Amino acid sequence: MGETLADAENPIALPLITVDEPSISMTIGINTSPLAGQSGKKVTARLVKNRLDAELVGNVSLRVLNTERPDTWEVQGRGELQLAVLVELMRREGFELTVGKPQVVTKMVDGKMHEPMERLTVDIPEDFLGVVTQLMALRKGRMEQMVNHGTGWVRMDYRVPSRGLIGFRTEFLTETRGTGLLHHVFDGYEAWHGELRTRPTGSLVADRRGSVTSYALFSLQERGTIFVQPGTEVYEGMIVGENSRGEDMDVNAVREKKLTNIRSATADELERLIPPKLLNMEQALEFCREDECIEVTPATVRIRKVVLDQNERGRSASRAKKSNQ
Repeated sequence: MGETLADAENPIALPLITVDEPSISMTIGINTSPLAGQSGKKVTARLVKNRLDAELVGNVSLRVLNTERPDTWEVQGRGELQLAVLVELMRREGFELTVGKPQVVTKMVDGKMHEPMERLTVDIPEDFLGVVTQLMALRKGRMEQMVNHGTGWVRMDYRVPSRGLIGFRTEFLTETRGTGLLHHVFDGYEAWHGELRTRPTGSLVADRRGSVTSYALFSLQERGTIFVQPGTEVYEGMIVGENSRGEDMDVNAVREKKLTNIRSATADELERLIPPKLLNMEQALEFCREDECIEVTPATVRIRKVVLDQNERGRSASRAKKSNQ
């Protein structure tokens, strides 16, 4: 009994548990699209801010910072998946949000910008060794060790920038036919590695509002991969597909077939449409570029341009081109 009382009077000081610094950030704000308020119940900035503050109470790895706009906040977390889970929870609770592309959280060290790095471990069959090596080279990953177990499987250890892993999981599973295993963990900071171009394709952007028609999609599916179905409501600046080329293309996805009283042998043929690629929340975040964002509602997930007006986007692109020259 004496020893127990002595232990109670002199408790042992346990070391504090440290939480890793946030490495990924994204902007979360109210829905600003023309279709706002159609399916969600919680659409005001006050409700969004209260929900983010409530999340901070139990989630110590998140940070919420103010931005230049009063209805948008920067949310920092430990990974892309953690932030996607938060947005998915808010979506199911009835919120309508505009979510920006995930960005890395940088910091200045000795006057130079540093970015977070990840320690990546990949287990793949030998057949996919070449394609995975090529994927990591595009993301400026540095191989530090490779072990061939002699059983047909290879383990590779990489040190790669955190922004290189944004959107990597889906492409990795596609290239390895779903057989690859990967795990990554935060591994310090390194000097900025320069520009990464991990998405070589552009976007098919709707140029007007209306309902998508099968007649319009029939001609658009030759341009690339389609993300919408016939009957879907679209608006100017909304992304309806992925262009097979590198530049963006404004398209008319609501064009209707003109009716005439003249019959021909090929006039009434059915449009044979390729099934669209419907993106979920995580796939939409991976697809986004810097000038794109995601409209999240309880009913749907849409990808759109930050600037909806196509003329304004053209002027902004020309100004950026002149400044680079």
